[in-house]
Amino acid sequence: MPTDATHPPARPAPGAVGSASPGQRRRITAEIAIVLGLSLGQSAVYSVVNLLDKLSQAPLASQTTRLNPVLNDRQYFDLVYQLLGIFFALIPVFLVLFLLTEPGKSAFRTLGFTFSRPRVDFGLGFGLAVLIGAGTLGVYAGGRALGITTAIEPAALDAYWWTVPVLMLSALRHAVVEEVIVVGYLFHRLRQLGWSTPVIIVSSALLRGSYHLYQGFGPFIGNFIMGLIFGYAYTRTKRVMPLVIAHALLDIAGFVGFALFGSAIGIGD
Repeated sequence: MPTDATHPPARPAPGAVGSASPGQRRRITAEIAIVLGLSLGQSAVYSVVNLLDKLSQAPLASQTTRLNPVLNDRQYFDLVYQLLGIFFALIPVFLVLFLLTEPGKSAFRTLGFTFSRPRVDFGLGFGLAVLIGAGTLGVYAGGRALGITTAIEPAALDAYWWTVPVLMLSALRHAVVEEVIVVGYLFHRLRQLGWSTPVIIVSSALLRGSYHLYQGFGPFIGNFIMGLIFGYAYTRTKRVMPLVIAHALLDIAGFVGFALFGSAIGIGD
């Protein structure tokens, strides 16, 4: 149908699929590269190098990966370093929230990073945590049996009065950084570049798996599957909060629960 010459065609709304002009596409691509280079893309590169280092030394099955390690031999300096590490790891999250903020529209609402739908967020979050948690144990056990996964020690901190709170903060840090950047931010920007939903989900899942390669191939596979599930959930709800809740619950259970149940379920053995 001909367009009325007196009324130019409406432009796609900001954030719509493929709405970016060629110049905007170049800018968005550069922005994604910078954000990932400052955060989880950097982690992925180091993870690959770390995996190659481990493979060149000994079989993965004979090695141990320690999460949340001691950063200083003195208690309160260790605490300060732990808290600084958590804080500065969140800076890229502040950056993407700033970049996604538009006039009259909060980035928190854009990503669904709010508590406006608590029943959906907590209900789906708990459900995903149970599903992924059971699968993670199975993938870990399978990876150890096949010799493609290192032994994982989720909490290597010394036992201080602040150990459990710091482990919980660490879990929240991982949840927020990964879900806001790898799902919320990346899905939003890649849609603007015109990527299809299936390609975005797979790409996000591959990135998620890649920065876990330092733990071995089993965690790569497990986190790739987790990325597929989380990505699909995000496309259905358009909310990142359920994913943050699920991820936080998983990491809290892993980090804090390790000291109590690690030996019983074989984690770290």
